Amino acid sequence: MRKTSWLVLVSLLVVGFVVPGCSSGSSALTVATDATWPPFEYVDTDTNEIVGFDIDVITMIAEKADLDIEIINVGWDPLLAGMAQGTYDMAISSITITEDRKKQMLFSDPYFPAGQIVIVAKDETEITGPENLAGVVGAQIGTTGAFEVEKIEAAELKTYDDIGLAVQDLMNGQIAAVVCDNPVALDYVKVNPDDLKIVGEAFTDEWYGIAVAKGNEDIVPKLNAAIAEMQAEGAFDDISRKWLE
Repeated sequence: MRKTSWLVLVSLLVVGFVVPGCSSGSSALTVATDATWPPFEYVDTDTNEIVGFDIDVITMIAEKADLDIEIINVGWDPLLAGMAQGTYDMAISSITITEDRKKQMLFSDPYFPAGQIVIVAKDETEITGPENLAGVVGAQIGTTGAFEVEKIEAAELKTYDDIGLAVQDLMNGQIAAVVCDNPVALDYVKVNPDDLKIVGEAFTDEWYGIAVAKGNEDIVPKLNAAIAEMQAEGAFDDISRKWLE
């Protein structure tokens, strides 16, 4: 089981991790990920490798679609900017498909449902869900969680480059709550059951997709065919059991 201390360590790790087995040559398609979002993408501090739900997904997709990929660890803001500018060929990083993002990049078919949910300290009694969220609330910058907090009048948004740092501040009593994707929230609570709890239900309806840089339109059908094949085989259920249960 991962320990709380990895939250700070992960934030110090820099760009340049390559998934074993993927080519690092110039012919490989670059796949950006922000490896600070467990259990979907994070750096295993024992091996220094990027692992997680999304990493298993893109690795299997690459095999089925016969794509040579190199997975690169970048921050969330540079990831989105890089996709908009065509710096990276693709990105998989718990990226919610939104209309605004569709203006800057292409997307595969959706592969995972996720909604925003509220995490609070274990002894919190006043905040029971998004309907009475108040005080300073943490979220990762540029995420749909941050956008949702901005809509809540009684909440004051505090943004973080790494969602783990927001959770750390919550456990230290420096903020009132954190809003993030429900599977990510559940993982933090599972790792820190004496300090954290979920309140309320997921209050948005979102889907993750694989982002593709404009100009790479030919990649999208290959991704979609692989996703459809994985769904038919039950591969997503297998990956979910590995990382989310």
